[in-house]
Amino acid sequence: MEVAIRRKALEDIFGQLKKTRRGQHNTRFGGGGDENTAELRPFEFGDQLDNLAVSESLRNAQINHGIDDFQLAQEDLEVFETYYQAQMSTVLMIDISHSMILYGEDRITPAKKVAMALSELITTRYPKDTLDIIVFGNDAWQIEIKDLPYLQVGPYHTNTVAGLELAMDLLRRRRNPNKQVFMITDGKPTCIKKGKKYYKNSFGLDRMIVNRTLTLATQCRKLHIPITTFMIAQDPYLVQFVDQFTSANNGKAFYSNLDGLGEFILMDYKDNKRKKKR
Repeated sequence: MEVAIRRKALEDIFGQLKKTRRGQHNTRFGGGGDENTAELRPFEFGDQLDNLAVSESLRNAQINHGIDDFQLAQEDLEVFETYYQAQMSTVLMIDISHSMILYGEDRITPAKKVAMALSELITTRYPKDTLDIIVFGNDAWQIEIKDLPYLQVGPYHTNTVAGLELAMDLLRRRRNPNKQVFMITDGKPTCIKKGKKYYKNSFGLDRMIVNRTLTLATQCRKLHIPITTFMIAQDPYLVQFVDQFTSANNGKAFYSNLDGLGEFILMDYKDNKRKKKR
C-alpha cells in the first residue's frame, strides 16, 4: 500500500512509555528488561545469568587476580544492559462528517490512507498492542480494521466530543498504563449532544462546542492519554483550533495537504519544539 507517512515519523508519536507487560516498543528504562543491547555494566544482585558477558567477565578476573591465582569474583562480572519493551493501547478516531468531502475536496480518501497505514504499522510491527477503531459524525461508534477501505462520508456534523468520550471509555477498559488516541479529522467540531438532542452549528467555531471539546482534551491530558491529531485541512482558522486543542492536551499534531500527504509538520507541545518530518 502506497502511503506518504514515513515510518520513522510514526514511531516518534508513540512518545515515552511506561513499564508494562512485554511488548515491542522500546522504552528508556534500563536494567532487568526484555531487549539486550551491546552496552555492558557491572553485575548486580538479581541480574539474569543469561545476560552475563562471559568473555569480558573472564578477562576482568584475569586482570584483577592474575593467571596463577585465578578466581572469579562478583566484582569481576559484567552483564549486557537490557531495556524494557512495552505495550501500547491505541484508539484510532476517524472523522466521517460531510465536511470531509465539502467544496469538492476529497479529504476522506487521504484520511483512509492514514488510518490504514497506522493500523498496518500497529498490527504488524507491534502485534502485542491493542487497537480500537472508531468513526465519528453526529455520534461515534466502533468499526473493524477490515472496514477501513470502505468508509464513506455521511450527512453528518462533526461530534468530536462523542468520539473522544467513546475513546476514553474504551481506553478505560484497557489494563495498560500506556494509552493514546490518534484522531484523523479536518479539524472543526460542529456538534455536541445536550441530553437527548443534538446541538449543531456549522458556521465558524461555536464557543459552546469548542469549550466542550477542549475540556475533554484537558481531561485526557490529566489521565495521561496523549492525542495525536492528523489534520487533513490547511484553513488557518482550523489549524488555529487544532493548535489550541493540541496545546490543551499536551499532545501532537500532523498537518498535511491533500496531495498524497507528502509532508508532515510535527507540532510537539510537550517538548516545545517545531520540526519538519520528511
